[in-house]
Amino acid sequence: MGAADIIPGVSGGTIAFITGIYATLLQSIQAVNTRSLSKLLQGKFTEFWSAVNGTFLLSLLAGIAFSFITLSGMIVYLLEHHTMLLFSFFFGLIAASALLVARQIHSHSPVVWLTGVAGCAIAIVITSMSPVETPDTWWFIFLAGAIAISAMILPGISGSFILLLMGKYASILHAIKELDLYVATFFLAGCVTGLAGFSRILSALLKKFHDGTIMLLAGFMIGSLTKVWPWKIPAEASLAAESGKKAAMFSHNVMPDTFQAVTATDPLLTEATLLAISGMAVVFLIELVVSKKQQHPLTEQ
Repeated sequence: MGAADIIPGVSGGTIAFITGIYATLLQSIQAVNTRSLSKLLQGKFTEFWSAVNGTFLLSLLAGIAFSFITLSGMIVYLLEHHTMLLFSFFFGLIAASALLVARQIHSHSPVVWLTGVAGCAIAIVITSMSPVETPDTWWFIFLAGAIAISAMILPGISGSFILLLMGKYASILHAIKELDLYVATFFLAGCVTGLAGFSRILSALLKKFHDGTIMLLAGFMIGSLTKVWPWKIPAEASLAAESGKKAAMFSHNVMPDTFQAVTATDPLLTEATLLAISGMAVVFLIELVVSKKQQHPLTEQ
């Protein structure tokens, strides 16, 4: 999830969904409330830890933090020098994920399918936006954290891309790499606040409108595919002033032959296709492992 959330256009929520931990993640986040926190303040650490599913959250957060700290440099390098191949892999991964998510619906009513179309349209609109200049004040860093984390737990909506739109992607990534406590503190505070509020809203929607919400999320994934299409021709905004690197994020999608004709660059069609297939294979392999574990859960000795 951490590696995915670093890449603008890819959602950590997608990874949570295909690994089968999405529902547990939402439930664990919601468990961090005044009731569980009161147990912590009373010194009942064991009860607090059990109430919030502490081992799960700690493992997950540690993995995300580890990826952010260790992989941010590599991801930036791949985005700058191997964008086409990186996006090919994630295109396959997201496409397969959308299929698996859509399979979870029970009703095939027109309303449910229209919800999926709406989700797709919303994702396309969001991913077509251009970044804006924003202040570096503490309150905006806090706000950016709250909004980005809400997007990060939505499959198909990239929290990193939201940060890019808000003009804060590069500064937040730099703050994490350089351990800038001022920026990191307000950003993390915003993340905690946004996570606590939005997870409750999303859980309520999944309980009351399960199929519609699932199709909305699948639509988000399908719509986000436009952002990770491998072959792009840079638009005027290709050099993102905010990030200082080639913003394939803000380019026009084209077919491989058009890409080659315009850029005089090999579209690497074979390599891209193999990587897309690999991305799909990873998703189906994960789903196979998860389904087997659910059928044959480990028993405590």
